[in-house]
Amino acid sequence: MTIDHSPLPIHIHKMNNNIIEQDIQETDELYERLSLVIDKGQEPLRIDKFLMSRIEGATRNKIQQSIDDEMVLVNDKAVKSNYKVKPNDRIIVYDDRSPESTDIIPENIPLNIQYEDDDILIINKPAGMVVHPGSGNPNGTLVNGVAYHLLQQNPGLKETELSRFGLVHRIDKNTSGLLVMAKTQQAMTKMAKQFFDHSVHRRYIALVWGDFEKEEGTIVAHVGRHQRFRKLFAAYPDGEHGKDAITHYKVLERFNYVTLVECRLETGRTHQIRVHMQLIGHPLFNDDFYGGDKIVKGTVFAKYKQFVDNCFAICKRHALHAKELGFKHPKTGKDVFFDSALPEDMEAVIEKWRKYTKQKEV
Repeated sequence: MTIDHSPLPIHIHKMNNNIIEQDIQETDELYERLSLVIDKGQEPLRIDKFLMSRIEGATRNKIQQSIDDEMVLVNDKAVKSNYKVKPNDRIIVYDDRSPESTDIIPENIPLNIQYEDDDILIINKPAGMVVHPGSGNPNGTLVNGVAYHLLQQNPGLKETELSRFGLVHRIDKNTSGLLVMAKTQQAMTKMAKQFFDHSVHRRYIALVWGDFEKEEGTIVAHVGRHQRFRKLFAAYPDGEHGKDAITHYKVLERFNYVTLVECRLETGRTHQIRVHMQLIGHPLFNDDFYGGDKIVKGTVFAKYKQFVDNCFAICKRHALHAKELGFKHPKTGKDVFFDSALPEDMEAVIEKWRKYTKQKEV
């Protein structure tokens, strides 16, 4: 079974000066955004015809379907296919296709569903689960499990209907916590816009190396792929690479050599918290990508090294949990809020550090 998440393939021709083309946004949100600003000399033209001449491989039916699904916005509002573009109109085309597009096979994978209605799914993802199939992870992912879940709800679902669920954002394989999935095109469009506008509440809990001078702060530094090691990401404070990224942090509890913090995201770049914390000298505890899987702060005594190794054995991944998620419901417009408990591995390693600190104080 092939699930195609793209009602409208986005391949833009190089155009004349009538259109200003902005870069596709590279974030962990799976919506790739294209923005077109119409030139002052543009004659009135139906939007479906306008887009047909500018999007490679697009048919009029696909474009009209995307417009009906509110995947095409003009001046931040949905329009009809017969809308006529005019000078200075700002057209936004959303593409909900994953960059790792592949065949998705429904699999009976246990899911911790915290909430579900006709429009959205809220899932508490365990550490170790990949969100979407890709190279090296063709199955066993959260999306495979969701496909099975939807088919169990309605065995008569057709392939075209099943493709109408989709990821609005992602969290890393070894990050646990809350993730929202949309079950309709309209829900995907409205949720994607909230993520793009930075209006979604996202609060993470992290255990990081080192002690902080201040109780709270804000990290502002672009995040993008590492210039040499392409599987890694890096922070670029001067903005020479990557995309803008903002993380707010607050100290929750201090354990001398490590600190429990909350992180609130304004943006959602891949590995953002992990990269930002590394930038300010506080890599996540046991983060094997960004230097947290060795002793960063503490003593040279063998007993301390054994204690840290025991902690690594308890929490065998970077200590990061997506605890809270809040947004406006895509259908009702009402504020909704979801919370999740820390997983056992993080609770255990935090308690171990708490006891260690108390023993040192005695």
